[in-house]
Amino acid sequence: MLDIQWSAAELRELEELRQRESLLPADAPRALLSIRLSVLTEETTSPIRQELDLRRFALMRGCRVVGVARDLNVSATKVPPWKRPKLGDWINNRAPEFDQILFWKLDRFVRRISDLHLMIEWCKEYKKVLAADKDPIDLDSAYGEMMVTMIAGMARIEAANTGIRLESLWKYARTTDRWVIGKPVFGYTTEEGLNGRRLVVHPFRKRVLHWIYAMLKRGRSMYKITQIVNRAGVPAPNGGKWYAKNLTSILTNPALKGIRVIRPPKAKSAEISRILYGADGQPIRLAPPIFEDREFDEIQDLLKNNAKHGRKGSKGKQLSRFLGVVLCGSCLANMYKHVTIKNLKDGATRKYPKLRCSSYTTEPCGAPVFDPDEIYGALSAAALNELGEYEVVHREYARGAENLARVSELEASIKHYMDGLAPGGSFAVGGFIQKQAQEALQKLGAELQTIDPETTKDRWTYKSMGVTYRQHWSELGTAQMEKDLLRAGITFVVYEDHADLLIPDDVKQRLVVRDDYFKKRL
Repeated sequence: MLDIQWSAAELRELEELRQRESLLPADAPRALLSIRLSVLTEETTSPIRQELDLRRFALMRGCRVVGVARDLNVSATKVPPWKRPKLGDWINNRAPEFDQILFWKLDRFVRRISDLHLMIEWCKEYKKVLAADKDPIDLDSAYGEMMVTMIAGMARIEAANTGIRLESLWKYARTTDRWVIGKPVFGYTTEEGLNGRRLVVHPFRKRVLHWIYAMLKRGRSMYKITQIVNRAGVPAPNGGKWYAKNLTSILTNPALKGIRVIRPPKAKSAEISRILYGADGQPIRLAPPIFEDREFDEIQDLLKNNAKHGRKGSKGKQLSRFLGVVLCGSCLANMYKHVTIKNLKDGATRKYPKLRCSSYTTEPCGAPVFDPDEIYGALSAAALNELGEYEVVHREYARGAENLARVSELEASIKHYMDGLAPGGSFAVGGFIQKQAQEALQKLGAELQTIDPETTKDRWTYKSMGVTYRQHWSELGTAQMEKDLLRAGITFVVYEDHADLLIPDDVKQRLVVRDDYFKKRL
């Protein structure tokens, strides 16, 4: 990544633009500049040049710049505006501080039409304006809104066409027995051949995998196996240590049979790769197998029998609660609930739940195990004792336009009556007319005094919901308590003989429920 450095000439230009901006009236619209690049290289449009162009654009629109949101090395296709590190903070938390969002070109702002439409709806809801310097886009007009949708559609089509060309190349490459790109599954490596790069067996890694296979057949747990290979100094695929998760992902990959596989589109991490078949209906063979079909199938059965623990039960019921809240007193790692199931002689089973540090299966920190119900109960009691009487408060967005308009009307009326009551004025005639004008002036002044100047601005307001957290958690249960404690940054650190509930000083502010406009509409 390149360093962004302003030249002397650019700094002089920036200072000149700021001086011109300082001459704008106090009530000038407030502009937020949005600057984004997917990849920062010498060939890309300079972020500094974008900012200077946008500052000139703001001056042309009569806007004062109140902030610059620089999101560099951020993809507009993958990350919508409200989730970007800088721009997202302005949109979600600082909306009252600006009136317009200015950007260089539309593709610097969004790439997906759905993201664009949602931003347009947000701007309508919050009375904001979107405008681009290099595109005919300005949401102040219906024409500008139409143009922004059309241009976004064209950008999306261009991105889709690029994706189609790449996918076509990949589809062809997958039908051959050559290795095109990427990192092969553990057990294989690549080498250059006469007809390109080929997949070949890595002898040492193959021996490691067959040793693991033998250990599974002997009934060894994944935890024990990873401990042994780590002590033996066998490097994991990423160069780090072995864990049950990364070892399982390798052992469940059909690529160990020497055939080509592909990850399904939008596949989740737990999904197994899919086998690719050739025109003859057979799997595309890339290299000799590390495991034959019979051996691979047996490994899958052994893994299923071996898997007795995890964060979720067989029916998807979540076991571990308060992740990110309940921490180990020795190393401050998360505490997970683990259930051991033992078969009894009479055919029944017995469950032994325990709460242990996440380091237990990797490099144990020495912390003891605890009874989950006891810890969760102690946390709930402590949270209710410390926070139970706090009121549940929601943050809402309030517009100041109505009060601002009323203030302007009152000030104009007051000026009218003051001018009329001045010597020589239309109301300075004594008698009933002058008395009525004076009374009207007093009423107008009294009403003006009742309007808080802050209410003439866009702002966040905080509204109590009329319930305490004790009532809130009593109605919505443990899951809601977990969400609230996480939002507030509250932790419950568990030691061998006691536990501490750590509450930030600004806990009331952290507990405020902030409406997520975009999450509700996606």
